[in-house]
Amino acid sequence: MNIRYYEGDRIYLRPIELEDEPTLRLWRNDPKIWATLLYIQPKNALREREWIEKLYKDTHDVGLAICLKDGHRHIGGCGLHKVDPIHRRAEFGILIGDREYQNQGYGTEATRLMVRYGFEEMNLNRIGLSVFADNLAGIRAYEKVGFVREGCIRRAYYRNGSYHDELFYGLLRSEWEQNQA
Repeated sequence: MNIRYYEGDRIYLRPIELEDEPTLRLWRNDPKIWATLLYIQPKNALREREWIEKLYKDTHDVGLAICLKDGHRHIGGCGLHKVDPIHRRAEFGILIGDREYQNQGYGTEATRLMVRYGFEEMNLNRIGLSVFADNLAGIRAYEKVGFVREGCIRRAYYRNGSYHDELFYGLLRSEWEQNQA
């Protein structure tokens, strides 16, 4: 699949297709991957397929596959969720599911592309996100793109036998535009 919806230096974003279901399910059921995500329920083929089918029926979610320009390998996904067109805001989420490509800057590049899409194409004013406090790679990527830490809910989630803080970050269109200059 070579549809290039939004393109960066090393990656491009494309629509998530039903053919992506086995790969997405593999990633979502990998304990090292879901340890950084807010949900922990196992996903079977039916549930993953339902999620993909719902994704493009709902105008409050935009989800895109992250693919390498060289070789077109699907390495992850990102999206803007809970899109609120009245208040012009959304919540960002990302997953670099292919472990071979984690911690190499692909998450930062995908975040930049999705933020640009949100501000330029969707006319958003604010993009927010939440992240576990121990997800240092994610936090670094978000801060590189310009997200500002806005708060913390202490011991918000129980995972792997202990509680974890949830951090909240936000990026305003005016801040993003200032960084583009």
